[in-house]
Amino acid sequence: MTKKLLLALLAVLLAACGATAPQDPRTLTVMTHDSFAVSEEVVAAFQAEHDATVTFLKMGDTGSATNAAVLAGAQPLADVFYGVDNTFLSRALAGEIFEPYESPLLAQIPDRFELDPQHRALPVDFGDVCLNYEKAYFEEAGIAPPANLEDLLKPEYADLLAVQNPATSSPGLAFLLATIGHFGEEGYLDYWQGLVDNGLKVVNDWETAYYSEFSQWGGTRPIIVSYASSPPVELVFAEEPLSESPTAAVVADGACFRQIEFVGILRGTQNRELAEAWVDFMLSTTFQEDMPMQMFVFPVNENAQLQPEFVNYLEVPDETSVVSPEDIAAKREQWINAWTQVVLRQ
Repeated sequence: MTKKLLLALLAVLLAACGATAPQDPRTLTVMTHDSFAVSEEVVAAFQAEHDATVTFLKMGDTGSATNAAVLAGAQPLADVFYGVDNTFLSRALAGEIFEPYESPLLAQIPDRFELDPQHRALPVDFGDVCLNYEKAYFEEAGIAPPANLEDLLKPEYADLLAVQNPATSSPGLAFLLATIGHFGEEGYLDYWQGLVDNGLKVVNDWETAYYSEFSQWGGTRPIIVSYASSPPVELVFAEEPLSESPTAAVVADGACFRQIEFVGILRGTQNRELAEAWVDFMLSTTFQEDMPMQMFVFPVNENAQLQPEFVNYLEVPDETSVVSPEDIAAKREQWINAWTQVVLRQ
């Protein structure tokens, strides 16, 4: 056998061995905000179907995660980013962090949730940001809990409210937008000045507001900004069975702002095919039906069924405060800067 023929045979054998050797599972990295949660069995189902490993990279609140994705540019920190919402969406789109992808599952999602016609950011869920209060505090103090935004300016609510900074926190920005929608651009800063005069406290993120400042969890503030779905969380996951939630949401007309959260494939990913599969998975009923009891948000897929625990204990506002996506995109930074001048630079 000639040397040339031997080398050719060896090349064929090596190629055959490479084709039959077991391959390591692919890895998909999904960047999220800190509040992301999903059942292990749901992730396991995706991993088994696609012979892949999914890792989650939590990057703080939505604002922080979005900023990190924009700064990373074409050198993405992950393959997929979930959690940017309609308050920060324009920042993500202007930063060109997403690659377009028109998932076939979009056919099952109402058009009202699709805010990006280029399909760079695809809707996953929605929920309402509202004031929450601890019931026991007001019962013991003999004070009626706040019924609307205007109540927070009254003397009896002095030093009771903690909110998140809208420059760093998605719920904080949503609440700022609620006040703009309710009081108008001419009146929202006067409202915030009134809150400052009444002892407002500002923190950077939702976790700090809820688990450090909220009196329900050992803090000193019985009113905080959270979600209309937070009281059901307190009830369903209480250490001991409860007949009602220890907290409640203020769902008066115009007191809440509706958030829509999105997922997108990060520009520059090396796992485009697997990233598409994950986006499809997040829009499927398997993921959508798991979400309500994990993150206490509503699914956008109309075919997803809601659990009774989620439906029975949730208060939904009849009328949320409205600010158009176009106005948010055009004026968000202006509004945040004006808020900063009034609230933080006293």
